[in-house]
Amino acid sequence: MTQYTDSKPLPIVVGVDGSACSQEVLRWAMVQAQVTGSAIEAVAAWMYPQVYGYSYGWVPSMPEGGEFAKTAEQTLQETVATVREQLDHPPEVTIRVAEGHAVEVLMDAARNAQLLVLGSRGHGTFAGILLGSVSQHCVQHAPCPVVIIPQP
Repeated sequence: MTQYTDSKPLPIVVGVDGSACSQEVLRWAMVQAQVTGSAIEAVAAWMYPQVYGYSYGWVPSMPEGGEFAKTAEQTLQETVATVREQLDHPPEVTIRVAEGHAVEVLMDAARNAQLLVLGSRGHGTFAGILLGSVSQHCVQHAPCPVVIIPQP
């Protein structure tokens, strides 16, 4: 059931991390948005890594210049552009990049959403049927319906 505010449907919120799975998630959400006439809000979260014992020079896994927000935004924009190119009439997409744990950022975005769409993060045979910790938390606590798209 699509919820409306001021004759406009509430957005579909999509968690995007730049992975191949998140491209599939965004594609599914865009098709759903075409059907319902909804807009998409693509959301990416970033956090400063916890680093121990690196009081000198190089720190592993740091984006160039340590600009986490900029890197997250660039990844999100690239993912949205890639998926939009694959659809004939893509819906309106806004992006949100926020500092914080993915669960907190997604729960905040889902407060004003008709649907939260996420990918699963299973790893192989038996583990492949399991949800990742972010997806699991969102399924249990989201303020709106949640759709989990399995990895391709």
